[in-house]
Amino acid sequence: MILSKLSIRNFVCLTLLFVSSGAMAQSLTSSPYSKYGLGELGGENLPQLRAMGGISTGIRSLGSYYNINTENPASYSSIRLMAIDIGVYGNFSTQQRENIKQSNKNFSLGYLSFAVPVSQKSALSFGFKPYSSVGYRYSAPGTIDTMNINSVYSGEGGLTKAYFGYGQQIGEHFSIGANAGYIFGKIEENQEAQYPLNSGALNSKIENSRAINGFSLDYGIQYFTNINDNYGLVIGYSGNSGHSLRSKATRSATRTFGNETDIEDNIALDTISYKEFARQDIIMPLEHKVGVSFRKHNSWLIGGDFHYGKWSDFQEGDVAGNFEDRYGFAIGGSLTPDYTSNRYFSLVDYRLGFRYDKTQLRINEQDINDMAITVGLGLPLPSNRQSTFYKINLSAEFGQRGTLSSNLVKENYITLRLGFTLNDRWFQRYKYD
Repeated sequence: MILSKLSIRNFVCLTLLFVSSGAMAQSLTSSPYSKYGLGELGGENLPQLRAMGGISTGIRSLGSYYNINTENPASYSSIRLMAIDIGVYGNFSTQQRENIKQSNKNFSLGYLSFAVPVSQKSALSFGFKPYSSVGYRYSAPGTIDTMNINSVYSGEGGLTKAYFGYGQQIGEHFSIGANAGYIFGKIEENQEAQYPLNSGALNSKIENSRAINGFSLDYGIQYFTNINDNYGLVIGYSGNSGHSLRSKATRSATRTFGNETDIEDNIALDTISYKEFARQDIIMPLEHKVGVSFRKHNSWLIGGDFHYGKWSDFQEGDVAGNFEDRYGFAIGGSLTPDYTSNRYFSLVDYRLGFRYDKTQLRINEQDINDMAITVGLGLPLPSNRQSTFYKINLSAEFGQRGTLSSNLVKENYITLRLGFTLNDRWFQRYKYD
């Protein structure tokens, strides 16, 4: 055997440590709509669920593998082996406004989740995942007297969520669970007045920075039953406690030398002012999800989710967010042709879905909607024991956000996710290898 089980474990552990130390600091978006509120919200991360439109609330397990469904912690109680899910993310987008188009791409290591069974009816889970992301840059050219001026607006950063959760089965058909989370990160937003091709003028820049942190509580419940030996049904609900976060903001204003060219970086000259603001509370909205899934064991699964968030309650300090309530739905399914076959492509999971989201944004009297068609594959890898399983999960979302009406931006994007799932019995000692 070229790679021993121990070396595989060591490789995975080192990779996970790398992810947890640096992955969450990278921006995951280039959308101009990430300017508002706390940015573009993360949502479900697992590619195996994103490939099915993002359905998760009524998902308890997928095939014969144990996956970590953090969107409904009640699902943890179904996990019987140590599980690890790790993933990377890529986004390719094109923003269009009138006749102007711009293309962007973003790559990042995405999420890290562990799950450990505690008993035959309970398990705990912990890890990191993106909560929101900010990444935008746009400009508005103009003139002052006879000099050209370029007003540039940009933002970057985002929030990460560390969580610890537990799920417990109650009786034969119910399970409950909860995630205690800590949300943290920084969002930086800049406004610049640039005088391109004019080295005698002094540019100005205002930098606004918010350090945000706070605790959250998410919970869920699932009802599950076998209709007969072959078919099963799961109905789920998940929500949050409408938590609050704390924000510490600073603002600085600087002057820089004018550029010799329109692509040259500005050279800092001096700081005009610097101010620290008092801490403010950010009131987060209550959110609710309901979902259902119907499956033929180890063969196929179909399901749907509906979600609702009361984003009209969002408030930062004394300022309301001017958001609308958010709602949407997702439908999707998965097919495994024959999990007992010796043919590899009969063991592969084939996934398809669709989602629609009426976001919390309404700009220039236009609702900002987000919708996507999703596809994906689950590729099993060879394992060396009956209690050790590996799978690579791929998903792609072909989506559209926004509109060209009312002088707004329409965004077309392709989001790719690559995930690795490991199931193993790490806490059992083997006499032979």
